[in-house]
Amino acid sequence: MVEAVWNGAVIARSDDTVVVEGNHYFPRAAVDAAVLKPSATTSVCGWKGTASYHSIEVDGKTNTDAAWYYPEPKSAAAEIADRIAFWKGVQVR
Repeated sequence: MVEAVWNGAVIARSDDTVVVEGNHYFPRAAVDAAVLKPSATTSVCGWKGTASYHSIEVDGKTNTDAAWYYPEPKSAAAEIADRIAFWKGVQVR
């Protein structure tokens, strides 16, 4: 079982992650939607497509743009559709 933890809270847990470039992509349903806050940030990857971001809020603290996902991944990255990955201090273990 893989978990994503930030600020002492488990924010995602699944035994069905997809690892791409060293990052675990969790099924969206395995992520606690209550901690995800919308962000206007986007970035572009040449082979995956355009990523969108969420900030994470736990116990009154915010980790800006610490979660990302590809709403419409390119065909080469189809396996990460409907999945979310983390960074910026989120521990994935």
